[in-house]
Amino acid sequence: MISIVDDDKSVRESASSLVRSLGYATATFASGKEFLESGCLSDTECLITDVRMPGMSGVDLQSRLIANGNRTPIIFVTASPDERTRERALGADALGFLIKPINEESLIACLERATGTRNSGPHSAAGPRTAAFVSVIAVVLAVLTNLLRRRSLDPT
Repeated sequence: MISIVDDDKSVRESASSLVRSLGYATATFASGKEFLESGCLSDTECLITDVRMPGMSGVDLQSRLIANGNRTPIIFVTASPDERTRERALGADALGFLIKPINEESLIACLERATGTRNSGPHSAAGPRTAAFVSVIAVVLAVLTNLLRRRSLDPT
């Protein structure tokens, strides 16, 4: 299962849809705390988390997992990248640090590294792609892009 942690519900839902379209099961959480309290950690093959969230940031969540002896592969996503945070996350063995809107090929590569599924299954970058699959990805990416644009225009 791929767990997705993001404080923005629409981003969680879009990311979950994208990951499910790649053939993975997903679970979504509004915060790092909610994820940690969910009991899903042992079933999580990979964690996709936003960097900046109220309360516990994605990097803080990574630190908490490591401190507890958990080395679940983590892919960070952010709309506001900064080099210091990127270096901290990758220095603690994150699989990726992706900029929103998420590049499909980069996400696939990270998920394959996390789950050890390269060149197998419906989510393989090297596997066959159908027009429907590509269409779903395009729609999800368009939704994410529009959400990010609206968020950047929102004065709150």
